[in-house]
Amino acid sequence: MPSRARPPAACPPGACAPTAATRPRRGDDAALAALAKAVAHPARLKIVRLLRQRAGCVCGEIVAELPLAQSTVSQHLKILKRAGLVQGEIDGPRTCYCLDATALALLKRLISDL
Repeated sequence: MPSRARPPAACPPGACAPTAATRPRRGDDAALAALAKAVAHPARLKIVRLLRQRAGCVCGEIVAELPLAQSTVSQHLKILKRAGLVQGEIDGPRTCYCLDATALALLKRLISDL
């Protein structure tokens, strides 16, 4: 006769309750959702990784690294910029993009708090 696996024991009362350190702060869920949505595409993840490797990056350099049209890359950069993960500075005829370290740290914290 095969042995039956026992169902997992429930947490004792209060043992699974969030502590002040793990309880979500007001607005954290909305912030995490917005940031997660911004990085929820493989091309945008690649852009974040590229920018993380460099102090700054011109849009043309990003386009050269991705198998996408320049207009598509620009749209992905716009989404990342709107979420606050990327900053763009106009330098003559080109725009230089870089990561916002504060926003990236917030994303890391919010994910680790899950």
